[in-house]
Amino acid sequence: MADSTLAMGALAGALLTAAAAAASEPAPERQELLIYRLKQDCGSCHGMTLKGGLGPPLLPAALAGKPDEQLVEVILNGTPNTPMPPWGFELNRGEAAWLVRRMKEGLDHEASR
Repeated sequence: MADSTLAMGALAGALLTAAAAAASEPAPERQELLIYRLKQDCGSCHGMTLKGGLGPPLLPAALAGKPDEQLVEVILNGTPNTPMPPWGFELNRGEAAWLVRRMKEGLDHEASR
């Protein structure tokens, strides 16, 4: 019983941490830089319009149904044995979560912000 209570507490803590990171918004200047990096750095493999290339597409339809936290982990830690590098040295969890939300909304949405 104690083990399951401890596990539930750890899960609740992880969910609260993830929710807090997802709720954070980078400063406007950082948002501009993140979108620029997404288009340029990610676009070099995922296509300049993010429709795919060496890497898969990063458009809303392609990302629909994929858990945000899984996408954040891929951004931060890369994907072993693939060309996908880890970006955790440059992005924090909140910034990666913010990028995931922007990609799922579609970057065309950015023009209206």
